[in-house]
Amino acid sequence: MGIFTKDIKTMDDLLIHGLQDIYYAEQQITKALPKMIDKATNRDLVTGLKNHLEETNKQIERLQKVFEKLGKEPRGAQCPAIDGIIREADETAGEIEDKAVLDAAIVANAQAVEHYEICRYGTLIAWAEELGHDEIVRFLTTNLNEEKAANTKLNTVALRKGVNAKASSSSAA
Repeated sequence: MGIFTKDIKTMDDLLIHGLQDIYYAEQQITKALPKMIDKATNRDLVTGLKNHLEETNKQIERLQKVFEKLGKEPRGAQCPAIDGIIREADETAGEIEDKAVLDAAIVANAQAVEHYEICRYGTLIAWAEELGHDEIVRFLTTNLNEEKAANTKLNTVALRKGVNAKASSSSAA
């Protein structure tokens, strides 16, 4: 077994590890979002990212309640996946000079984060249901629904609010 799985022997252990993973990920996201907000120029994108930062803080609070209900101390476990997604977003943003193209990249990078979270929360809900931890399912489901809504809003900003169109017609070639 790998170094991340040495203490995982049961499904309950796997659930706790998954919760620690997403707890860490949400905390890293609260550090990454302000950087994205600072770089974004599209007003709708900035507003959406600010709103999602507030949501993310509430998601962390819900995860703390999940740990409490399971009788565990809330703590994160380093997540190489989210670290890599955030690192890639930082590197990409650092390479783009055109602000319109940068906004399109920020949307794409934010969606990569959302898709990771949607995947994790979906799995955690399935495991919690299977293990009979009904008392935590609603917290996780609320977080999942917020992540799905954030992804939909990013799609709207990219497609209907013109971020992609502006980036594709940008004069900087």
